[in-house]
Amino acid sequence: QVLLVESGGGSVQEGRSLRLSCEASGFMDTMAWFRQAPGKEREGVAAIKTYGNGDAYYDDSVKGRFTISLDKAKRTVNLQMNSLEPEDTGVYYCAARRALPGTRGPFEDFGYWGQGTQVTVSS
Repeated sequence: QVLLVESGGGSVQEGRSLRLSCEASGFMDTMAWFRQAPGKEREGVAAIKTYGNGDAYYDDSVKGRFTISLDKAKRTVNLQMNSLEPEDTGVYYCAARRALPGTRGPFEDFGYWGQGTQVTVSS
């Protein structure tokens, strides 16, 4: 079991930056950020492995603009979001996935979720 608490959301203008943080009671195999825009399904934004080289994965829509990182001392998962666009608007969720047998896509089978934090980008 892991408890996830997000912070750092807010309202900004297009082109500005925000930094989201997720405080975790513990790290699991993979940590990630998802988002859900109004009227759309939740989608994976960025994921990072907490072991080995700490490989990170990004949805194509955020590559080059968003960066996911871990602070193991503080047990936080951060999402630095630069050059924000109105299309980035949505509720952002922190998620955790335990180690599972077999191969998984970077945004599949996450079982632990935070309550979400709102990000609004205006043009």
